Amino acid sequence: MADSQELLARLVEIDSVNPSLVAGGAGEAEVARFVAGWCERAGLEVEVAEVAHGRPNVIARARGRGGGRTLLLNAHTDTVGTAGMEAPLTPRVEGNRMYGRGAFDMKAGLAAAMLATVEAGGRGLAGDVVLTAVVDEEAYSIGSEAVAASIAADAAIVTEPTALRLCVAHKGFVWLDVETTGRAAHGSRPLEGVDAIAAMGPVLVGIRELAAELPGRASHPLLGSGSIHASIIDGGRELSTYPERCLLKVERRTVPGETERSSEAELARYLDGRGTVRATYCREPFAISPDTPLVTGLSAAVERRLGAAPALRGGAGWTDAALLAGAGIPTVIFGPGGDGAHAPVEWVDLDLYRACVEILADFAVEFCA
Repeated sequence: MADSQELLARLVEIDSVNPSLVAGGAGEAEVARFVAGWCERAGLEVEVAEVAHGRPNVIARARGRGGGRTLLLNAHTDTVGTAGMEAPLTPRVEGNRMYGRGAFDMKAGLAAAMLATVEAGGRGLAGDVVLTAVVDEEAYSIGSEAVAASIAADAAIVTEPTALRLCVAHKGFVWLDVETTGRAAHGSRPLEGVDAIAAMGPVLVGIRELAAELPGRASHPLLGSGSIHASIIDGGRELSTYPERCLLKVERRTVPGETERSSEAELARYLDGRGTVRATYCREPFAISPDTPLVTGLSAAVERRLGAAPALRGGAGWTDAALLAGAGIPTVIFGPGGDGAHAPVEWVDLDLYRACVEILADFAVEFCA
């Protein structure tokens, strides 16, 4: 597997910090060029599709002879920033670990998907194996949005790091703006002023009550319950003026069955007609039944390689799996392991990475035969 380690090191060396997160970030163009070139040299059909200016997805297809199922392997090419890291773009190997920004999240998953696509594609399959190396997962997921809208598949695996466990569910989230209104007046004229900040008080109390209530609600077996917190509050202009407006930004983490509309309604009941609630951004939760052929088939492939069936898990953080599942593609999350996502020290376990390549290739051959 020397080549697999070399491929991963090359990916880590390429700066692909998401410019939507870090002003002046390098973006995904250089890593996309590398992925596209590597895939072309490996004999895959390659398309480079710009999603936003200078931010291209790479779609690489190992085309089958026809009549089989299509498997999609999805991985993102962007990383978070490198502040506080020592030599973040210099891959360093110590024992069975490779260190560097993106090694864990998720260039090992990207490399595993690239290698598995090539390996499976060389087996004379009936169906296609399609690699999508996408931009912007760390911010707004415009890359996987484009994939979900344009590529059909019978199943998908998002190769985010799971330590070779199968992630079959994760939470979603809703960002909400709550705004209360008052009437500006001099502080010495209380009969003329209406305090918009004080009007937000019942909402803040309600959020505290709701945060305590949610763990007692019916919950998802792997995800537990949803959650809510007040994130940012802004209002008022000066000490001697009644504030005419107060804006509260709230995040609601959701589990299957909780929606954008239900999240708005939860907060609206605390306003008593004194303001508005508006969802500004929403990402749906994700779940797939453990009994689906995708989950049982991939689980069997893991067991054949490792000698034991993998654990099924839920994830707290959101991933692109929800977009693919929302497009009607059965999807699971499966990838290598390590630690340090978004942290100053990030590493991937090279043994788990190599095993991930083998398991993905095994499953692709079986699924697309």
